[in-house]
Amino acid sequence: MDVSLTMWLLTVAVLCALIAVDFFFGRKPHEVSLKEAGTWSAIWVALAVMFGIGLLIFEGGTPSGEFFAGYVTEKSLSVDNLFVFVLIMTKFAVPAKYQSRVLLVGVLIALVLRGLFIAAGAALIASFSWVFYIFGAFLIWTAWKLIKEAQSDEEDEYEENRFLKMVEKRFPTADRYHGTKLVIKENGRRLITPMLIVMLAIGSTDILFALDSIPAIYGLTEDPYIVFTANAFALMGLRQLYFLIGGLLKKLVHLSYGLSIILGFIGVKLVLHALHESGVHVPEISTPVSLGVICLVLVVTTITSLRASRKEREKEEAAANASETSS
Repeated sequence: MDVSLTMWLLTVAVLCALIAVDFFFGRKPHEVSLKEAGTWSAIWVALAVMFGIGLLIFEGGTPSGEFFAGYVTEKSLSVDNLFVFVLIMTKFAVPAKYQSRVLLVGVLIALVLRGLFIAAGAALIASFSWVFYIFGAFLIWTAWKLIKEAQSDEEDEYEENRFLKMVEKRFPTADRYHGTKLVIKENGRRLITPMLIVMLAIGSTDILFALDSIPAIYGLTEDPYIVFTANAFALMGLRQLYFLIGGLLKKLVHLSYGLSIILGFIGVKLVLHALHESGVHVPEISTPVSLGVICLVLVVTTITSLRASRKEREKEEAAANASETSS
């Protein structure tokens, strides 16, 4: 796609306006209901679909297909990211009414970081075609890592990274939340609040998320505009998705396996593309095939996860009933 500077600026302006609307409705700290989360999730998905249809009308099937493939991939990766967000919220005991604000700031940080990573990725691809080998190898390695983590019996727990430990060591921290304030003054001293620590935890974690998602979407399209918009629309509804499927996350027991298949598939696609660019005659995987594989894997993963969760619940109920009968 040949996207003009005016179109770029207009797109960013519209996204900023949407963020402002989202912030306006969520500015007052409150517990997000399922109805509110569901309504806004539907709105964000509808906006993404409308954008994709707009690409189909004005730019053709290829850009539209690449957008939807990228959007679905980034959305599925975002769901996996929610697991970590849950661990962070639990680790820092964030009150329910403040969680929405934390996630909103986290999404803003993620958008800025993704923008930087996308620009860097576009520059690398334009200058060095062999970077596809690196992206592909990294995604295949990430896929293998996800499988190993899914097979691990260790209980999930969030561990603070070095950056957070450094911040907590250098700056005195208040012992409780003070609303949504990030810094307070107490007994003549300035203290950072746990709210700021949580936001830094979310933001620093977003960097790690970008390392997976950016190479993955560049395996589906090389167009920076599509990469950016697919990421933006996937992230925009992340806050509401957190509250909508918070209880469902524990039931998606096979999600990591599904994502590992998707990342491994895209990694192979990138390697094949790199070989093709180097003059080697190998088959390339088309966008429709990529979109079909991604959707199929997600559907199968969701069905098997829900079945496995139901069987586990029935097993626990049977064991509880047997225990009551014996006593």
